[in-house]
Amino acid sequence: MSFSAPGSPPPNTPDQPPSAVPPMPPVPTQAQPYPQHAYPAQPAYPGQPPYPGQPAYPYPHPYPYPAPPSPGIMLRSPHGLATALTVLLSIAGVAALLLTGIRVYLWSLMDGLVKDPLKVKDIALARVDNVTAVADGLQGMLWIATAIVFVMWFHRVRQNGQVFRPDAFTLAPGWAIGAWFVPLANLVMPFTIARQTWTASTQLAPDGSFRKVSSAPVTAWWLAFAGSQLTDSVFSVLYSAADTPEQLRGAAVVGAVSGLLTVAAAVLAVLFVRKLTALQSAKAAHGPYAAA
Repeated sequence: MSFSAPGSPPPNTPDQPPSAVPPMPPVPTQAQPYPQHAYPAQPAYPGQPPYPGQPAYPYPHPYPYPAPPSPGIMLRSPHGLATALTVLLSIAGVAALLLTGIRVYLWSLMDGLVKDPLKVKDIALARVDNVTAVADGLQGMLWIATAIVFVMWFHRVRQNGQVFRPDAFTLAPGWAIGAWFVPLANLVMPFTIARQTWTASTQLAPDGSFRKVSSAPVTAWWLAFAGSQLTDSVFSVLYSAADTPEQLRGAAVVGAVSGLLTVAAAVLAVLFVRKLTALQSAKAAHGPYAAA
């Protein structure tokens, strides 16, 4: 009788053939590289021709961002929506300027009515009422169309930001739509999302350090937009409750200020939309690092 060392297989006996042990599969010596979702060899936006000479992994790491994007989210070009939005905002700005002129005319009529009622004709008062009603209705329909396209663009750039840099956000992508419909919060949350999307869409410096791009277009647009919304709400209340020429004159002043802020908000929104779209296009085309 022979003894085997502890843990060793028992010896073969003459009447028992050695057992056949299947070979073990080879163990990989190196993990496979992380799949590159953000910047493959083809351009990030579907439908564009490939960039000439772009390598399969053009950046130092096959996945250049700190974390992979959420499942199902991919880069989508915001250019088409940005172009449509630029046109709509331009038209809306012109309409707001015309409406501001109507409110200034209302103020002049009410001021004349207060100073000398005999100089203001009834036909002029009826005309300004009719023109104001028509202008308000047309501007309302125009702003609804503009708001729909703006929210679509806003949600798209927010989703692109999730691909670029998921750690830059504190709110889920769905809030790019839902935040506009939450009372009071819609004065803060969309601005927060816009600022975070701006940060996520900004390229880093060539050495990988943070490269600050002024967010003045975001802040200026939001201040003008929030101001126009607040003053327009005040104007609506004052105009509806006005019973005297003095009250209508005061409401017209607030309405004119609201109109000017709306014009400014439309112009600044165009600058914001075009600048953020350009930032995302640059990052999608050239990667997370800016050229030296």
